[in-house]
Amino acid sequence: MNGEQPRLRFLVVGAGSRGNSYARALVDSNLGIVDAVADPITFKREQLGARHIWHSIPRCPEHEFEDWRDYIKYEQQRRKDESAGLQVRPGVDGVFICVLDHQHVEVASAMSPLGLHIMCEKPLATNLTDCLRIQRSIEAGPKSIFAIGHVLRYSPHNMLLRHLVHEQRVIDDVISIEHTEPVGWWHFSHSYVRGNWRKESTAAPSLLTKSCHDIDFLLWMLCSPSSGSNETSHLPSRISSTGSLKQFRRSRKPAAAKEATNCLSCDIQDSCIFSAPRIYNDRHQAKGITKWPVDIVNPKVSALHASGHASQAKDLLLATLSEDYTPTTPQSEIGARSWYGRCVWESDNDVCDDQYVTIEWADSGAHLAKTANFHMIAQSLAQCERRGRIYGTTGEISYDSKTITVHDFTSDSTRVYNPEVPANSHHGGGDDGLTQQFVKAVSGVKAGEMSVEEAQVKFLGCTVEEVVRSHAAVFAAEEARREGKVVDWEEWWSANVENGVS
Repeated sequence: MNGEQPRLRFLVVGAGSRGNSYARALVDSNLGIVDAVADPITFKREQLGARHIWHSIPRCPEHEFEDWRDYIKYEQQRRKDESAGLQVRPGVDGVFICVLDHQHVEVASAMSPLGLHIMCEKPLATNLTDCLRIQRSIEAGPKSIFAIGHVLRYSPHNMLLRHLVHEQRVIDDVISIEHTEPVGWWHFSHSYVRGNWRKESTAAPSLLTKSCHDIDFLLWMLCSPSSGSNETSHLPSRISSTGSLKQFRRSRKPAAAKEATNCLSCDIQDSCIFSAPRIYNDRHQAKGITKWPVDIVNPKVSALHASGHASQAKDLLLATLSEDYTPTTPQSEIGARSWYGRCVWESDNDVCDDQYVTIEWADSGAHLAKTANFHMIAQSLAQCERRGRIYGTTGEISYDSKTITVHDFTSDSTRVYNPEVPANSHHGGGDDGLTQQFVKAVSGVKAGEMSVEEAQVKFLGCTVEEVVRSHAAVFAAEEARREGKVVDWEEWWSANVENGVS
């Protein structure tokens, strides 16, 4: 690299949609390389490897592992051999953890003692206990960079929005924020009715699995001080929440659907807006869109389509969607997997499809009282295109995922900003932004240019404690929703977090 130090090397644990997204972002950044992948599913492991590892270099066993534990054994032996003076391959500098949410705690806790820099997909964990366990493992291990997949912080749009509010103070003091995440009517049915995140008992509440980075966004906007400033964090005073599962219930099943549990055997499959063939084939595959969500239904469909076998790809997709259960199928077997052809009115989902969260701040020193209202809604035309308004003492800001409009009361003028959104990047460029900042932080530490603490603040602007805080706010909101109460933040934090860390 023209006399520069070799590019950093990373392991990707979990070769699903998010693992591929971060692998692509890493390669596109030209700041590092994917050196190895760990995933138990051979097809997914080989697909990520072919795309991002051995497409231009010889394939070798050290590039792929069926289990992340196999990688740890390999790395421990590699280090022993290196210490003994044997010639070994270079080790990886960091790891992207992209396995299922409930597996994060085990992987992160096992990787921390190795001193690897870690980027963990959100949410950090599915319960507060495991979040605190990860925090303890990171703080107890060798000092290393830690990043969380709160990609909203790293999109050009939101970085400009925070700059306008905090550094430019274009509306002076913030009084309140209204922020909405419109999940999307068919997206919710895919991920939270048919998919992995449909049940609190096997995944977590939808406020955590879908919207934890929206709660983090609000705390980042209203709670976190500017980087490098002497300000203290303005912590919330109270949190409350209301919400429920309103639409996707058996009681709302159309009578014409009768007893059907699968779309392909249903009398209204051609007219139902949630018909699986209409969503996955007509809306996506037939139009040449064969990545998400089609590759979630069956990743081999995308590979077939990409190789020019569109007809076989369609047949395989419909065959997968036709998979059904019978009245005699054990509930344990039904609940153990996702059925993407399943009737949305016959699923075992229970997560909220409509939820509000209110976060309140009291006057505190130089900080004024303020309020944030968050709305997560499934039934929307927009899909994950956040929108909102920020009300200040001298102005008002409206924003969506593309523009930011600032109206100044003093001059009675309006200015519109259009932040550039990188092409082929998810979350408004947030995936690429986070990946680049994480790798830059690792690079700064490895080059000896700055300490872990300095790199963490400069490039990521977020500590592990702050990560835990935003997750804790989600758990507090869920407690408030379930029990119909208002949570006192200071008391809740003391009882649930401070006692948990000690």
